Amino acid sequence: MRSFLYSGLIALAVSFVSCTKNSSEPANTNELAGLTLVKTIRNTTHSIDLYSATGKVQTGYNEIFLQLKTADGKLVSDAELSWMPVMKMMGMSHSCPFGAVQKKEPFKQTYSGFIIFQMAGNDMEYWELSIQYAVNGTAYSMTDRIAVTDPSRRTVQSFLGADNKRYVLAMVEPVVPKTALNDISARLYTMSSMMQFDPVDSYTIQLDPRMPGMGNHGSPNNVHLTQSADKIYRGKLSLTMTGYWKINLRLLDATGSVVKGEPVTGDNTSSSLFFELEF
Repeated sequence: MRSFLYSGLIALAVSFVSCTKNSSEPANTNELAGLTLVKTIRNTTHSIDLYSATGKVQTGYNEIFLQLKTADGKLVSDAELSWMPVMKMMGMSHSCPFGAVQKKEPFKQTYSGFIIFQMAGNDMEYWELSIQYAVNGTAYSMTDRIAVTDPSRRTVQSFLGADNKRYVLAMVEPVVPKTALNDISARLYTMSSMMQFDPVDSYTIQLDPRMPGMGNHGSPNNVHLTQSADKIYRGKLSLTMTGYWKINLRLLDATGSVVKGEPVTGDNTSSSLFFELEF
């Protein structure tokens, strides 16, 4: 009887240790959870599935996720990828600001990067996405059109500044605005050539959010956007009620000179530089 009881206690202890060990192991995660397929691009050896949170690619800031597969559908997790978006226009072509394609924790088989499209495409003038990649030292590429549409509200502006430089300014967040003091962030680039856009350092993006449908009233406690170490401009956006907001902006260079945008006054109800939100 004593031997039987002792054996039972050992078995129970082993079972407890086993359960404890298993519970500490990370569960398999679906790397595509919350994402929707945008498009699949193929060549003779591989395919690349492009995903976004909405299943669309629009003007403005787009975070895009990629999965590389062999012709028989096996995921490739050790590739090196880069991309180049090009707008094919009648008589000319140009690119747009974009980030590197890389794997970020906790992803193991999914790559990601961002592209800031400053204009939509159509049947005659369209965006083409070229992806270059290497697998086990062998280089490959694939290219296809990608449909870029306009959202209902403006989240990007491409403009000529007072310094005669061309800029692209895109809002990154808030993605889901709320009645509160929201984190707001943006990316700012200058156009060095038709194919190259460089991050702009040490500027200030001043905020003046207004509700045009509610007497153009503003909101308190906004914090202007300044640049962080990762090149992103960050600030605080106060939204005091739901509805349509015009986020009036003024862009100041490192010396404090105004590059673009005007103050909102009794005679001037809007800046020429702005984002839009509605929630």
